[in-house]
Amino acid sequence: MNTLPLNPDQLFELLVNVATVRPVFIWGAPGIGKSSIVEKFAAEFSLPCVSLLGSQLAPEDIIGVPQIVDGKSAFCPPRMIAREEPYCLFLDELNACSQEVQKAFYSLIHDRRIGEYRLPKGSIVIGAGNRAQDNAIVKPMSSALINRMFHVELIASHRLWLAWAKENGIHPHVIEYIGLRPDHLWRQPPKTEEPFSTPRSWHMLSDALKSYGETVSDRQIETLAGGCLSPPHAAQFRAFIKQIRNRYALSAIIDGGQKWPGAPEDRDALYFLAQSFRAQLIKELPAEKNKLSASAQKFVLRAKDLLQDLARISLEIAQMAVAPEDGDTLPDWFMVEIVRDLPRLAEKRK
Repeated sequence: MNTLPLNPDQLFELLVNVATVRPVFIWGAPGIGKSSIVEKFAAEFSLPCVSLLGSQLAPEDIIGVPQIVDGKSAFCPPRMIAREEPYCLFLDELNACSQEVQKAFYSLIHDRRIGEYRLPKGSIVIGAGNRAQDNAIVKPMSSALINRMFHVELIASHRLWLAWAKENGIHPHVIEYIGLRPDHLWRQPPKTEEPFSTPRSWHMLSDALKSYGETVSDRQIETLAGGCLSPPHAAQFRAFIKQIRNRYALSAIIDGGQKWPGAPEDRDALYFLAQSFRAQLIKELPAEKNKLSASAQKFVLRAKDLLQDLARISLEIAQMAVAPEDGDTLPDWFMVEIVRDLPRLAEKRK
């Protein structure tokens, strides 16, 4: 779907202005927050939010079953839909339902009616579904159904999610971790059957951590993180918790107050710190060297010393810190200097 991506705030604003006059369809990956935004939108207008899951519906769940009334047949829509007061009807996983169910939605979406029943004035219809690249259950939507709705795509925003998380009691360790690694908030669903990171899965991890309490063990954290996050993110979250418990701090390492942890039992903490250091390099270093500020020039010199110290402990982890990852690369000019000044780091890993 070739639509302009919107963050949660932008999508909410669009729903306020468009969904009140036209049906809207929200595209987005699983767990990215489509349902919660629709629920928030409905609450804003003081409307009950009725959710139907398209993948679990049959046509009669929409149009109802026929009954004889005064010698004539009439379809009686389900009580959940046939309401007297206005409400927000949320058709989730709409593009996962069968073609027959999609046909049942035509008049509901376009004319706001099912048979003789019409949605109360002021009711709102919103649909949502996953994209084909999300490896979710999706089926082609008919052109007639597509053309009856206004289409938008929701993307994750770590800034907005962190603001929401602080207001909604998300576990402090989860908030701090995403603050350090915002790129880990969401990951493209894998083609294999394994957990993957989304705003929803981080919320799940938060609930589990709070349920275990402060006595949660390293082994339990490994189980919890591995059960809902992408494997690389789960490994780094475990290392992050170990870093907290051992009181390692990247800022202290950069400032010279601490050194890289060198003990074999701290290798996972070292890996997390190195990956966090890499993320900070990408954030702090400009694409062009001539745009370096005086403070950034000092940071570059310090970064080279830290990479050299890191290589003495683990050349492999140091190489990971400068290697391309998920499309994120360090500036070319910095890599040229790494090749010149720290040639061991530029060697390809065997």
